Amino acid sequence: MKSRFSEEQIIGFLKQQESGVKTADICREHNISAKTFYGWKSKYGGMSVSEAQRLRQLEAENAKLKRIVAEQAMDNIALKDLLSKNW
Repeated sequence: MKSRFSEEQIIGFLKQQESGVKTADICREHNISAKTFYGWKSKYGGMSVSEAQRLRQLEAENAKLKRIVAEQAMDNIALKDLLSKNW
């Protein structure tokens, strides 16, 4: 699911809380739930913007590699099926 906030914005919200702003105030200001905020905190807590960008890049690369592996597995299954048939 695509968030309406970028990683940079989320990290900004977390930095606000670290600087002393109450969590409830941040949630109210940006119209998010406390559950969402704490979920972000567990994922992005302590990160800098450059680290979040690198995380996004690695996740995209990981998804691409998973697609490649799945395609190769399908090719292997198709070849095994083809070779196992009696001509």
